[in-house]
Formats: sequence, structure tokens, C-alpha cells
Amino acid sequence: MNETDLQAQINQLNQKMDIVLDIVTRQQQKTESVEDLLSDLQIVGKDMYDTAVVELENQQVEIDVDEIKMLGIRLLHNIENIGVVLSMFESMVDFTKDAGPLVRESIIDMTSRLHEFEQKGYFEFFAEAAKVIDNVVSAFSKEDVAQLADNIVTILNTVKSLTQPEMMHAMDNALRAYNSMQMENVPEYSVFKLMREINKPEMKKAMGFMVTFMKNIST
Repeated sequence: MNETDLQAQINQLNQKMDIVLDIVTRQQQKTESVEDLLSDLQIVGKDMYDTAVVELENQQVEIDVDEIKMLGIRLLHNIENIGVVLSMFESMVDFTKDAGPLVRESIIDMTSRLHEFEQKGYFEFFAEAAKVIDNVVSAFSKEDVAQLADNIVTILNTVKSLTQPEMMHAMDNALRAYNSMQMENVPEYSVFKLMREINKPEMKKAMGFMVTFMKNIST
């Protein structure tokens, strides 16, 4: 082996040693950093422990080591259940994020509807309706309400009959006739004139209606 080859090998060895020394130096620096971190954590942990002890003493809290041990064992036994709960919580958070826009849109739509109802006077109507209900409650006793409950079917049937087209037409004709009468200028009828009017076909029909109506009521 000549001198040139020997020098080349020495240079390669020197380069490798430099690399090894650099690795060792970095590893040592990392080790020192870890040791410093552990030292700092130990100091912080001790401070936290001392603070916790003082706080527990101030709050008169006694720690049972056995209870803490049992709690740790229970946590380990239920680690799967805890995972399930955390998964459910994550799903709930995801659902909340997805449903957020829909909820906001629903709130905006509801606010718009409420504003529309307010503009149309719904709220004022319900407020006045509440006064009507209050007056009804004040005016009627419990016995009156019980009687109303017993007769509600009859009342509804009566209302149903009154709202039939022929009944509504008859009542409308009666109101029209009453409104067309001039009460201040009602003509006077003598007995003879009344007799003549009674003999007219329309009066006979009206009297027949009254007699039939009275008979039906009395039966």
C-alpha cells in the first residue's frame, strides 16, 4: 500500500469519526434537553402537588389512597365504555356543526314568521281573546261549566240547525223585514181593517206557520 492510499483511508476514517462525534454530540444534547425537561416537570409537578395539598387542607378534604386506587381500577375496567362515550360526544359535536346552518335558518324563518304575525295583529288578538276567556271564567261557576258539558251536544246540534242554509235564509229575511220597517210610522189598524188583513192569503199563511210552529214546540 503506497502513501497516497494510506492517506486516503486516514481521511475517510477521519470523516467517519467526525460523523460519529457529531451524532454523539447531538444525542448528548438531546439527552441533556430531556433531562432538563424532566427536571423542570419535576419542579412543576412538585409545586402542583404542594399547592394541591395546601388547597385540600384548606378545604378540609381528606384523600383516601385506597379510594383513589379503586377509582383508577374502575377507570381501567371501563376504558372501553369511556371510549364509546367519547365517540358519542364527537358524533354529537359533528352533528352540531352540520345542523348549525339548519338551526340558524330555522330561527331566521321563525323570527320572520313572528314578525309577520305581529304585523297582522295576531298577538293583539290573542291578548284580547285571553281577556274574553278571563271574563268567561269569572262569570261562570264550576257548576255552570258542568251543566255546559252535559248539554254541549244539544247546544252544538242547535247551532248546527241554525246554520243550515234554509234557516239562515229565513233569519236573513226576518232581519231584512225588520230593518225595512219604519217604527215611527207604523200604521194603525182598526178591528175591521185587521179582519180584512187577516183574510188575505199571506196573512193566512203566516198564521198557519205560527200555529204549526207552536204545535211543534209543545210536542
